[in-house]
Amino acid sequence: MAKKIPPGKRSRDSQATPAPSPSPAPNDGPVPVVGIGASAGGLEAFTELLKALPDNTGMAFVLVSHLSRNHASMLTELLSKVTKMPVREVQAETPILANHVYVIPPSTMLSLKDNDVSAYPMRSTNRPVMVIDTFFRSLAEQRKSQAIGVVLSGTGSDGTLGLAAIKAEGGIAFAQDEQSAKFPDMPRNASAQFGSADFVLPPAEISKELARIAHHPYIRQIKPEEDSEPATPESELAKILSLIKASTGVDYAQYKPATIRRRISRRMVLHKTETVGAYLKRLESDPAEVEALYQDLLINVTCFFRDQEVWQFLKEQVIPGILKNRISDAPIRIWSPGCATGEEPYSIAMLLLECLEPSGAPPIQIFATDISMQAIQTARDGLYPENIVSDVSLERLRRFFVKANGGYQISKRVRDLCVFAVQDVTNDPPFSKLDLISCRNLLIYLSIPVQKRVLATFHYALAPSGYLLLGNSETVGAGSNLYRPADKKHKLYSKLMTAVRPVFHLAPSEIAEGAALPRQHSASSRSAIDLGKEADRVVLAKYSPPGVLINSLFDIIQFRGRTGPFLEPSPGQAALNLLKMAREGLVIDLRAAVYQAKKTGATVRKTGVRLHSEDRVTEVNLEVTPIADASSRDPYYLVLFQTVERPTQAQKPPLGAARGKKEKSPSAAHELEALRAELAATQEDLRSIIEEQESTNEELQSANEEILSSNEELQSTNEELETAKEELQATNEELTTVNEELHNWNAELAKVNGDLTNLIESVEVVYVVLDSELRIRRFTPAAQKVLNLIPSDVGRPIGDIKPNLELDDLPKLIQDVIVKMNQREQVVRDVSGRWYSLKIRPYKTQDSRIDGAILALTDIDSLRRIQDSASDMDASLRALVRQPPDLLLAASSEGHVLLINSSAASRAQALYSSIFEFLAPEDREALQQCLQQVLDTGAPVEIEVQSFALRNGKGPAILSVEAVKSVDGVIAVGVRSKQAASGASGGNGKA
Repeated sequence: MAKKIPPGKRSRDSQATPAPSPSPAPNDGPVPVVGIGASAGGLEAFTELLKALPDNTGMAFVLVSHLSRNHASMLTELLSKVTKMPVREVQAETPILANHVYVIPPSTMLSLKDNDVSAYPMRSTNRPVMVIDTFFRSLAEQRKSQAIGVVLSGTGSDGTLGLAAIKAEGGIAFAQDEQSAKFPDMPRNASAQFGSADFVLPPAEISKELARIAHHPYIRQIKPEEDSEPATPESELAKILSLIKASTGVDYAQYKPATIRRRISRRMVLHKTETVGAYLKRLESDPAEVEALYQDLLINVTCFFRDQEVWQFLKEQVIPGILKNRISDAPIRIWSPGCATGEEPYSIAMLLLECLEPSGAPPIQIFATDISMQAIQTARDGLYPENIVSDVSLERLRRFFVKANGGYQISKRVRDLCVFAVQDVTNDPPFSKLDLISCRNLLIYLSIPVQKRVLATFHYALAPSGYLLLGNSETVGAGSNLYRPADKKHKLYSKLMTAVRPVFHLAPSEIAEGAALPRQHSASSRSAIDLGKEADRVVLAKYSPPGVLINSLFDIIQFRGRTGPFLEPSPGQAALNLLKMAREGLVIDLRAAVYQAKKTGATVRKTGVRLHSEDRVTEVNLEVTPIADASSRDPYYLVLFQTVERPTQAQKPPLGAARGKKEKSPSAAHELEALRAELAATQEDLRSIIEEQESTNEELQSANEEILSSNEELQSTNEELETAKEELQATNEELTTVNEELHNWNAELAKVNGDLTNLIESVEVVYVVLDSELRIRRFTPAAQKVLNLIPSDVGRPIGDIKPNLELDDLPKLIQDVIVKMNQREQVVRDVSGRWYSLKIRPYKTQDSRIDGAILALTDIDSLRRIQDSASDMDASLRALVRQPPDLLLAASSEGHVLLINSSAASRAQALYSSIFEFLAPEDREALQQCLQQVLDTGAPVEIEVQSFALRNGKGPAILSVEAVKSVDGVIAVGVRSKQAASGASGGNGKA
């Protein structure tokens, strides 16, 4: 039933949309919902999509956009003009109806719950708000395969993670193509490195696809498929799984069939395939589609710090428990199986750094594995889109991430804590001695037998005090005998000390009937130690009460003595549970006694317990004693049974016993005497046979004990070999993982080293890198000529090399720089007179430790000679001045001006322009001839020009042209205005 909207909220809707009520959805189930997200340029994309969209799809459309917080939205009115579907702005709680369009209001966030879409105020924060991601995630959670996401034009990356969440839940993802998008950032991110788009199309084509899939059974299903029986080898599903196994090596035969069928149905929708048989034919002919289906089945979607409450619980309760009583150098070992793209192991690493940094952290080893090589490579790169700001706090972004390539990259100190590797957790050997296994939302995709196998693997991998963390929808039901709940709310479990492999009970067994063993003729060969053991066994068997050893879950670990009168196997599935095997009358008192012993930690005794066995009642005394084990959190309990013996009443003599006996005849007496002698002989023979039989039994028992002892040793050795084998497998897996990680690091280092080598070979500057002992570690090719170096000098002390420099003690200068931790710079000259700038600075490692020095020589010979030439030129020009000119120029033969002196001749300035720029066109040729004449003859010349650009304007001037003898190819030109020349000499001079 639709909820009523408050009257005050109807005004905009009533103006924007017509009054007729919409048609109901084509089915009675939940309405499929299409979430459409856009940012800048979104109105144009919304309009184009709605224009091409039919108004009878039976789906609801929710438009989410980045709107201004300070202005009212006009989206509702504008979009109402391009579609016949009613367009409404979402209010506090708005029912979702088919063939309706819903628009986000300004300054709000949207979420979907059941059949309502709700708007709530946007929280004020200094971080970007991802409104599209937030709605898409709630849409994926609520609608599963009935969720459809569309990302249109916009800037940034909002919508990328939400679209991935929709796809992970079985929905369908669209993105606008970049050519049609006014702002392509959002569609590009949704369909490229971080994206999960199934279709990349223009808005009009997206509408056609939406209309096509609107009535498909996959979208219209009311309830998800129920789990069914595993596929038979002849079925089409089994053939599809065999194709995946042949292509990827991964066997999905024991995964939940319903999940696999939904994923196959999803791929069929995308490829417009109607039957599983047709899709199977496509897979057989298209290996790329097999890979695409395989990637779809992996569901590699996660996020940083998913379920914040769980992470807070880990920080406050679990991590302190792991650190308690830990040896300082013992590493913290954590495994994250099914890590997808790495967000969860990186979250664990950040949490550990936050908890451990104040007090100094022990070594941390985080193993992160996944079956997908593509996901592992993404995790290794550690590069994530900008919209992780909705999951990661600004403080964590600052501490643990760096901005890179339009997103955020994990910092090196977090990356170094994690080792990523490809691993199939259902088959490959696990890691060992782990403090925590975080396996969240992986078991839900596995069948019960596979879950049981995986949980047994985790049990072996955990240390005795280790924890197992599962997802909100997961339990250890398939392995409940291996774990006990540590915190039911947060799905945290601790390890029970129960053997995963079948346990071999090494108690003596009965000799099989008819078995023949070699007889030893002499009993004297038995040692005193064997006799002592035999005596102990007899005493224990005869006088010690029978009992069992159990754990805290009442599982029987060991039987002691004859427990048949008190325990018997229960009908049905075989179980070694004490409460299930106890005979009638014992269960209640047994449970009470064990619980009391668990509570008090002391021995508990119950007397007079009435045991009902067949047609009689026996009184039994029970005794429960806790037995502590240093390697286990919970103690074990020894339960002993003792039957109460009641004295029997003396038998009364028979009634006829008082009658007198008749006297016997002599013959009868003789016969009686003979019978007695015969009876005595028979008894003697019987005694002899019994003694011989006892001797034989003792010899057989001795032989049996020896065989049992040998069997125990063999079984013990076998157990040790099995354990050693498993530890070796775990160590080998760990070494393989580390080796793979090192291989990746070596590849990266080789690439960096290649770049560095090419860079060194290309530079012309002299660089020499020295270690802390002043030995040459590396140098550039330019250093070979200047410092007399050859390639074989690498590793030699710099003091052994005689450089071509006029330098007294180079090693002393370098050592002084290293000691004082500063840098030194000076000008030096080589033996040929060439000038260099020498810089010496300490070599610092990444942790700011001084580990040598770097020498850099820069060729400054040209600059030094120019400076010397300029000084000589300035002196020469000053010596040439006979009369103070207005301007004094120095020019080359081509007329390029090098220096200008002001009339005060105070300072020279470089102009680097042409002297002809100061002259009128008619004077340039005459000056050119004068310049050439001065260069040829060396004699000074004066020339009058009609127009020269002086400070006070253009006018006639006298130019005195004379060669500078100290500087080759330079001519001094003195410029005087004509009026000044007339005043000085009384006339005009002209060459």
